Amino acid sequence: MSLASKVANLFSSGSTNSQTNRNGFGFSEDGLSGGKDTFADVKLGPEGIASEIMASKAVEEEGRSPYLHCMIAGGLGGTTGDMLMHSLDTVKTRQQGDPHIPPKYTSMSSSYATILRQEGLRRGLYGGWLPAMLGSFPGTVIFFGTYEYSKRHLIDYGTTPWIAYLASGFVADFAASFVYVPSEVLKTRLQLQGRYNNPFFKSGYNYKSTVHAARTIIRQEGFSALFYGYKATILRDLPFSALQFAFYEQGQTWAREWKKSRDIGLPLELLTGAAAGGLSGVITCPLDVVKTRIQTQVNPSARPVAKHTPGGSMPAQGKIEPTTSLKQQIRKISTSSPSTHTPRPGAINLDTSSLFKGLRLIYKTEGIGGWFRGVGPRFVWTSVQSGCMLVLYQSIKGQLEIYSASIKDEESVV
Repeated sequence: MSLASKVANLFSSGSTNSQTNRNGFGFSEDGLSGGKDTFADVKLGPEGIASEIMASKAVEEEGRSPYLHCMIAGGLGGTTGDMLMHSLDTVKTRQQGDPHIPPKYTSMSSSYATILRQEGLRRGLYGGWLPAMLGSFPGTVIFFGTYEYSKRHLIDYGTTPWIAYLASGFVADFAASFVYVPSEVLKTRLQLQGRYNNPFFKSGYNYKSTVHAARTIIRQEGFSALFYGYKATILRDLPFSALQFAFYEQGQTWAREWKKSRDIGLPLELLTGAAAGGLSGVITCPLDVVKTRIQTQVNPSARPVAKHTPGGSMPAQGKIEPTTSLKQQIRKISTSSPSTHTPRPGAINLDTSSLFKGLRLIYKTEGIGGWFRGVGPRFVWTSVQSGCMLVLYQSIKGQLEIYSASIKDEESVV
């Protein structure tokens, strides 16, 4: 009973309390609390207010799962969602990084069929699955642990819930980025390469395995190469994660109010998760377009250059600088979740690494439509991936809570 209710009940019927037969401890003869509260039962000072706040907090915490459960459920759900969508990721990576003119991979369906027929499932469509899985699980564990910790503390501090959701999504994705960006670099290069000595696609990469790829990149390009594209990645992914979880939490709140239960059922779980991811994907589509255009634009420094001979004779035309092969290894391709934007033929070369300058250039040359090129496939990908991940997250978290409760019951019996 809240403080206001106690005061209202106190003044509503004063005579009833006087007729209640209580013992010295303030309880009725049958051992239960008497009918109404007296002034002695109502604390109007700071202690009373504090107790009411603590009571409300205790009620709220009844729906909070342990951090460990959230982290395990998030890791398993996120990894499963990423693995389910890995083949689409591979196709989009091939489309983005295709060096052939005209491009070998055009439409989504024909690219799927070509890669599957020529290279198979494991080495083709699921190339780079190992670094993807090794980065996805710890990355999502860190993300969900950080998100829940930040969200709960911000809400307890008195922050408006939707601001707490946005801020927690930002912080959580930033914390996880130190794990998933290096794994994404390895995954992306192995996806673009396909099998070792691939006779069907010349990507500029030729690694024997994930370990060989990591060693080669560090030896030839330095450890910092594992974080290539980091700035562009977080400038897109931080806003996406913040919006995704703000929409998801609000959708979950509405669904629970409508169902009048914490268990909203599988259809609504899918709907809230997919809607959150899809809507966030649409809103952040301009950031995705600029990121892809920056990371896939032609690097002029990697072109063949003329080199003078030691004797001062005429330059040998078409001779390549010794560093060209290394520059080709640093191809500007996506290093995060698959971009669903493929630049149209004749699109302007941005020639900048600035996100905001890129947005201005695309708007001036292509209008608003240029910002939202590829928004349809992006909506589909983010909806499916988000729906799968969050449904599995809630399901696994629920199973962990049931298992934990059964363990406690067994211990209490013993």
